[in-house]
Amino acid sequence: MSAERIFSPAGPPPIGPYNQAVRVDGLIFCSGQIAIDPATGKLIDGDVAAQTRQIMRGLEAVLAAAGATFADVVKTTIFLTDIADFAIVNPIYGEPFANSVAPARSTVAVAALPLGARVEIEATARRPA
Repeated sequence: MSAERIFSPAGPPPIGPYNQAVRVDGLIFCSGQIAIDPATGKLIDGDVAAQTRQIMRGLEAVLAAAGATFADVVKTTIFLTDIADFAIVNPIYGEPFANSVAPARSTVAVAALPLGARVEIEATARRPA
């Protein structure tokens, strides 16, 4: 079993000692992402909807760097600093999965996220056939 680092300049740069994603055998493990602008390396200004859209763009870029798409995602976890934001995040999160089998998912409320983010999303995908 060997691990391969996955990186996309269109994805958010890591803010710590981790990779955007790692491929191990047939799985792609995407790190949890917050709404970091890849051009500035800073959290974007905006509400939870804007942050969720930025996260989904970042995940799309990282998946593409691994040769995958949202159709290959099998599991996600959403972290929210306010569970009341679920009603806003859920439809935005769901847009990329509209034409495929939606992945298994967990959503949890947390006390805080890095850089004051309101939402973080991580994903696991299978290697495309």
